This record gives sequence, C-alpha cells and structure tokens, in this order.
Amino acid sequence: MLHALPHLVPGPQALPLVDDALRTNDTRLVAAAVGPYAALHLDRHAWRHAVLKCLFTEVPVDAVAALERRANGDGELARMLTDYAAERAAAGRHIPHDLDRVLALATTTPPRSEES
Repeated sequence: MLHALPHLVPGPQALPLVDDALRTNDTRLVAAAVGPYAALHLDRHAWRHAVLKCLFTEVPVDAVAALERRANGDGELARMLTDYAAERAAAGRHIPHDLDRVLALATTTPPRSEES
C-alpha cells in the first residue's frame, strides 16, 4: 500500500501511514515509507529523521526517493549524521556504510541561483 500512495492520494492526507511505518523496525515498511510519497510530503524535519531511521535499521539509502535533491546542502542533516556517527563510534558500534554517501550529499554546497 505504501508504494501505491503517490497514485492513490494526491495530498498529504496519508502521512499518518508513513509515520506509522517509520515508527516500526520492519525494514520492508521503512523502505516503502521513504518512497516517492514521502519525498513529496514529508517536511524537512520528518524527512531527516526518516533518513536516520534508514541508517539505523540498515535500510539501503537507495530506497529514499529524491535523496540527492533533498539531502543536497542540508547542513542540519549533515550535523545529525555527524552526531549519529560519533555516538555509534563512541559506543564501539558499526557505522552504516551508507552514512558517508548521505553525508557527502548533505555537505555539498547547493548551486547558486542565477538571480543574484
């Protein structure tokens, strides 16, 4: 059902379903929850936490729709990822391999607009 949301619900009315899926540790639900519907309708705060949920549950970030666009130059996401990696390292835990990829996107300077 989560995969079909962009075709079934034109607005944000189904976000409670996405939120429920993101509260689980079922990797199939988490992966489905970060698809195109989430890319369109999750606010920045919720989207950042969804990306962290993917890293925490080891859902490949390839499942995150519009990752490159939404992560590009997102300083707050970069801070969250850095903090998460530091917490994992301090606890002697494995740091997800996808974290570096998302961090690289988040620390990329977004292109300047031509209007300046």
